[in-house]
Amino acid sequence: MSEQDFLTTQLGVQLRRDFLRRTLTGIGTLALTDLLGASERDPLAPRVTHFPAKAKNVIFLFQEGAPSQMDLFDPKPALQKWHGKPLPPSMTKDLKLAFIKPTAAVLASPRKFQKYGECGMDFSDLLPHTAQHADSLCMVRSMRSEAFNHHPGQLLLFSGHMIGGRPSMGSWVTYGLGSEAKNLPAFVALQSGPGTSAGSDLWSNGFLPSLYQGTVLRSSGDPILYLSNPPGISAQSQRARLDVLRDLNQVHLAETGDEEIASRIHSYELAYRMQSAGPELTDFSKESAATIDSYGINEKESRAFGTNLLLARRLVERGVRFVLAMHSGWDHHSTIDKSLPKLCAQTDRPTAGLLADLKQRGLLDETLVIWGGEFGRTPMSEFRRPEDASNAGRDHHPNGFSIWMAGAGVKAGQTVGRTDELGLTIEEDPIEVWDLQATILHLLGMDHRRLTYRHTGRDFRLTDVHGSVVQKLMA
Repeated sequence: MSEQDFLTTQLGVQLRRDFLRRTLTGIGTLALTDLLGASERDPLAPRVTHFPAKAKNVIFLFQEGAPSQMDLFDPKPALQKWHGKPLPPSMTKDLKLAFIKPTAAVLASPRKFQKYGECGMDFSDLLPHTAQHADSLCMVRSMRSEAFNHHPGQLLLFSGHMIGGRPSMGSWVTYGLGSEAKNLPAFVALQSGPGTSAGSDLWSNGFLPSLYQGTVLRSSGDPILYLSNPPGISAQSQRARLDVLRDLNQVHLAETGDEEIASRIHSYELAYRMQSAGPELTDFSKESAATIDSYGINEKESRAFGTNLLLARRLVERGVRFVLAMHSGWDHHSTIDKSLPKLCAQTDRPTAGLLADLKQRGLLDETLVIWGGEFGRTPMSEFRRPEDASNAGRDHHPNGFSIWMAGAGVKAGQTVGRTDELGLTIEEDPIEVWDLQATILHLLGMDHRRLTYRHTGRDFRLTDVHGSVVQKLMA
C-alpha cells in the first residue's frame, strides 16, 4: 500500500468513527459542517478597520543596538565646551546608565551637520542619501523608553512589555487586519548584521495563535529553507498528500475546536502556495539596473541591507501587511568614530533607495515606514580600554533618542520634540514607546484600546495599559 493510500484509508476510518460517535451521543452534523466550513475560510482575510485607515502596510527598519542620535539627527554643539570633562552631578543624578558612571567625561560629536530640504531638517555627514528625503520624513527627537538594556528595550518596542512571551507588533497588526497577500506570509522578518539581542521574540506570536507569527525569509536562494520539494516528489504528489492531511486536520478541528489546528491547516496551504510565489519574490531579474543600484546592492558594504529593503518593497507590493527589516551592530560602546560610519555606509543608501522607490511607485502613500532603534546613546563617553583614547564609545540612553517616520498618514517635513542642549533630557513633546505603538495602530485604522486578545482570564493589548495617539505625528 502506498503512503497516499494509507493516509486516505486512515481518513476514512477516522470519519466513520467520528460519525458514529456524534450519532450515538445525539450531536447533529451541523456542528461538524460549520467547523469544516470555518476552517476552509481564509483566517487571514483582510478585516474591517475600526475607522478609515491611512496606511495599509508597515515596513519597520529596526536598527538594533541603538544608533547615536547626537551623531546622526540631533546636533548638540554645546557638548564641545564640556568635551573631555564630567558634567555637574545636578545634571546627571537622574540618568539611567547601563555601564558608565554619571562622572564619565563628555564626548562631543565630531560629525558635521547640515540642514536639508525646505523644512531645514538636520542630518549629519554620515547620512547624505537619507538626508535628500528630509521633506518626506517626520523626525522625532523626543522618544523615551523605560528600558536601558537591549533585550528588554527591544521587547518593549515590539511587544509593549519588557518580559518575553507577548505578541510582537507585527503579530498584533496581522491579528487585527489580516493580510492581502494570498501566496506569502502576512508578517515577514528580514535580517542583516550579526544578530539581535531579543532574537525571535521580535517576530513571535506570543500567546496569539501561531498563525500570526512572523516568517523569516532569506535574501538569497530559497526564501525559506526546504521550500523546494525533495527529488522525486512532484507537485501533483505534494498536492495529494496535503489534501489528505488537510482533511484529517479538519476532522480533528471539528472534534476539538482548537484554533492551533486551524493555524496548522493554513500554514500547510500557505507553504504549498509559497513554493511558486517564493522563488519569484527573490528573482530581481525584472528590476531595472537603476533600481538595483539605488538600493546599494552593487556595493559590498550595503548589499545585504539593500537586498532586504528591495525585498521589503516587493513584499508590500504583493500585499504583505508587516515587514520587519532588522540591521544589527549599532551598539557602539567603543570606537564609535570608526564603527558608526561603517554602519551608516551599510544602511544609508538602501534606506534612501527604498523611500525613492516606494514614492515613485505610489506605494509610499499607503505604506508606513519607521526607522529607529530600541533607545539612544549618552552624551558622555565610555572607554572599554581606558588606555586607548581613540576607543571612546557611548553608553545606552533611553531618555531622549531619535527615530523617524515616513509615508501613509505621517505629517512630513517636520521635527517633533526637543532635548536639552546636551541631549540629557527631553524638554518638549516626550513620546513614550507605547505612544509610538498607539500611533502606528491608529494610522492602520485601529484603536489600540480596542485591539485586544483574551488570555489567561484578561484582555491584553500591544500598548499594555499605556499609550496615547500622538496627533503631531499625523497629517
